[in-house]
Amino acid sequence: MENKLDILRHSTAHVLAAAVLEMFPEAKFGIGPNIDDGFYYDFDLPRTLIPEDLPLLEEKMRAIIKADHPFERSEIDAKKAVKLFQEAKQDYKVELINDLVKNEKAKEVTIYKSGPFVDLCRGPHLDSTGEIKADAFKLTKIAGAYWRGDEKNKMLQRIYGIAFETK
Repeated sequence: MENKLDILRHSTAHVLAAAVLEMFPEAKFGIGPNIDDGFYYDFDLPRTLIPEDLPLLEEKMRAIIKADHPFERSEIDAKKAVKLFQEAKQDYKVELINDLVKNEKAKEVTIYKSGPFVDLCRGPHLDSTGEIKADAFKLTKIAGAYWRGDEKNKMLQRIYGIAFETK
C-alpha cells in the first residue's frame, strides 16, 4: 500500500476511528483498512448508528484534521501491546495481537498514535492529520459486518467512507 491515495484513505480511516472514540468513549475497534474506492472501519458500539450520525462524525473528523495531529509510529513489544490494549478494553485488538504472535511469531507490533487515539496498525500513514483535506472526504454508509467475516462472531458496525487528494 505505497501509493499516496491508499495512504490518504488509510489515514482517513484512523481519523474516523478517533472521531468515533470522541463520540463513544466506550467504543471497541475492529479493523480499518483502505479499500479500492475508499475506506471503512468496524466498531463495536453501545448503540446502533443512524444515518444522522455520519455528519456529526464528519464534523469531529474535520476538527481532528484541523488539529494537525502527527501520526506517530512505534514498534513495541507484543506483550506490552497486549497490556496496552487490555487496559484500554480493546478486546479485538488484543485478539489480533495474540494471533500475530501465534501465527507469525511476532515479537513486536506496530502501533500508530494521533492525538489521543492509538491503534494497532502496520501503516503507512501520512505525516499528520492536517494533510487530509477537510472537504475531500465523505462518510457514505453504515453496514453490519461480522468480526473477522465469521457469522459465529459478533456483528460490528462498519462505517464506509471515500477520500481523495482534492475536493
